[in-house]
Amino acid sequence: MPVHNGWLPREGLTADPIFSLLGKTVLNPACLLPLVLAARYTKRGEDLSILHPLAFSRLKTLLYVGMAKWLSAKFSERVVNNFASDTYDWPNEIAVVTGGAGGIGGHVVRLLAERGVKVVVLDIQPMSFETGPEVHYYKCDLTSVANIKEVAAKVRADVGDPTILMNNAGIARGKTILGTTERDLKLTFDVNVFAHFYTAHEFLPAMVRRDHGMVVTVASYAAWLTVPNMVDYGASKAAAASFHEGLAAELQTRYGAPRVRTVLVNQGYTKTALFTGYHNEAPFLVPALEPESVADAIAAQIFTGRSGQIITPAFGTALQMLRPCRTGTATGCGPRARTLCPTSAGARSSRTPTSTTKAATRSRPRPREAPYLCPKRNRRAGKEKTQRGSVETGFVRPT
Repeated sequence: MPVHNGWLPREGLTADPIFSLLGKTVLNPACLLPLVLAARYTKRGEDLSILHPLAFSRLKTLLYVGMAKWLSAKFSERVVNNFASDTYDWPNEIAVVTGGAGGIGGHVVRLLAERGVKVVVLDIQPMSFETGPEVHYYKCDLTSVANIKEVAAKVRADVGDPTILMNNAGIARGKTILGTTERDLKLTFDVNVFAHFYTAHEFLPAMVRRDHGMVVTVASYAAWLTVPNMVDYGASKAAAASFHEGLAAELQTRYGAPRVRTVLVNQGYTKTALFTGYHNEAPFLVPALEPESVADAIAAQIFTGRSGQIITPAFGTALQMLRPCRTGTATGCGPRARTLCPTSAGARSSRTPTSTTKAATRSRPRPREAPYLCPKRNRRAGKEKTQRGSVETGFVRPT
C-alpha cells in the first residue's frame, strides 16, 4: 500500500491543498527572496518597485512573515527533539501498534511492514487483512492490566524489545453525559487513556535504557473540541494529549533519554467504524478523512525519526490556537468572570473588609454584569435566560 503522492488528497479539493499551495509559494522564502533581491539590485526590478511601491511593500511583508514562519518551525523542531539527533535502521526496528487489526492502525501496520519493520499488533479484534511474516498478531484485552503484562512478556520473548510504541486503540460510546453508564465511562478511559500508561510501563523502560525509540499517541480533534454525545470520548482524548506532553517532558528531565521521540496525532473526523452515523457539516474546511490519509501522515512522521505533531486537516491548527479564547469567553473561567460574579468562590476574600474598604468599594463604579456569567443573581432577580454567550463547538454531530 504505497503512500498517496497525488496533487490532490484522497478527500478531493478541500482547504488543505490550498493552504499547502500558499505555504509553498506565497509564504515560501525560497520563492520570495529572489524577487525581493531582484527588486533591490537590478535596474528593471528597481523601476518596477518605484512604479508599484505598494506591491513591493507587500512582497517584503510576505517575505518577513515567511522567514519568521520558517525560522519558528526550524527552531521548534529542534526544541521538541531536545537538540539531539538519532538514526533508525528500519529492518531492525520493532513496532507495537495497539488497535492495529483494522482502521487507521491497520493501514499504519501495512506501511511499516513495507519498510521492513517488524510489527506487533495488539488488538481484541482479529486481523481484518492479510499479513506477511513481518507482522505478529497477539490478542490482547487493553482494559486488563494482567493481560497486557502477559502479552508484553510474550512479545519480548518472541520478537524482542519494541523500539516504537503506537497507542492507537480507541473506543467511543456516543452517549450523552446523563446517558453514560459507569461501565461506559470505565471502558472509554481504560482503552483511550489507561492503556497508554500500561503499555508504556511494559515497553518504555527498554527504550530509555537504549536512549532510542518512539512513542506515538493518537489523540483527536476531540482533545480540543467536545461535541454532544462525545463528552467522555473528548475527555479521554484530552487526557491522552496530556499523557503525551508529560511523557515528552519526563523523557528529558527524569529518565535522561532525550533521543526517545514522541509524536502526537490530532486528526479530525475519520471514516472508520468508530464514527459510523456522524455527519460532517464543514466538508471544505474540515473534510471527512480517509483512514489511509491519516495513516500516511503518521507513517511519514515515524519515518523521519523525529518528534512532532500531526494535525490533519490543517484547519485544526487554527482551532488549537482559538481554544483559549473560546474557553475564557464562553464559560466565564477567566479573571473577568470573577469580577462579574462576586458570588463565586473566586471572588470571596478571606479577610474581613474594614469600613475604609467598604467605603472604597461603594465609591468604585460597578462593572457591567454579564447575565450568563451570574446565574445565581439572575435567578434572584427573576431574569433567568437561556444560555446566553454559549458557543457551538463542533463540526460533526450525530444524525
